[in-house]
Amino acid sequence: MQISSQTGAVVTGGASGLGAAVARDLAARGAHVTIFDRNAEAGRALAEEIGGSFREVDVSDDESVAAGFAEARPAPLRILVNCAGIGPAAKTVSRGEPHDAALFARVIGVNLIGSFHCAARAAAIMAASEPVGEDGERGVIISTASVAAFEGQVGQVAYSASKGGIVGMTLPMARDLAQHGIRVVTIAPGLFRTPLLQGLPEEVQESLGAQVPFPSRLGDPAEYAALARHIVENPMLNGEVIRLDGAIRMAPR
Repeated sequence: MQISSQTGAVVTGGASGLGAAVARDLAARGAHVTIFDRNAEAGRALAEEIGGSFREVDVSDDESVAAGFAEARPAPLRILVNCAGIGPAAKTVSRGEPHDAALFARVIGVNLIGSFHCAARAAAIMAASEPVGEDGERGVIISTASVAAFEGQVGQVAYSASKGGIVGMTLPMARDLAQHGIRVVTIAPGLFRTPLLQGLPEEVQESLGAQVPFPSRLGDPAEYAALARHIVENPMLNGEVIRLDGAIRMAPR
């Protein structure tokens, strides 16, 4: 699918990190980008910077998602990139106490159910649109998993479960939507220079980056955005989970 001024895109979690990089990249190629985020100040600032728009959306709340999409269509919606997510750490049992059930549900609600809410809403809009190009495409949905979906570390039981759910959702959703000309692909990033890791001391960031076989550094959000753009532009990418991790395989700790 070609990206142009006639392309509408929604990026969840687009106010910072991977989502912000995607929003900038798509906007630079002419797309009208709508940022969904709960951080209104950062979201509005970035939307102004890239000539896009912002909607304060809680992806775990389907009504909030529906309202966001209802206001996010200055151009036909062709692209959704799900980057909204949280990753609090907690063990299954810690100091004799079980994992907090509400925290587990919250992580699943934002990461997995939130991705589903946005994908389903976007797909319904895309399916009702006119097809474009020789293949008759109507849209592309990209979600964000993590290498933790495959090699979850100590304290990542909720996070890994949520990201594993996104992996499991990818192929059946792609099959569901094939009849509508909508592709579905997931990116599973490794260690990236996101706000979470940037809050760590520089020596810790360097130590984490050194664990990556090659290149031995933290990933740049722009590299995630470049892959997302390639997925949009390459029509044969569908129903797949792509690791973007420099060949790292996470240890238990």
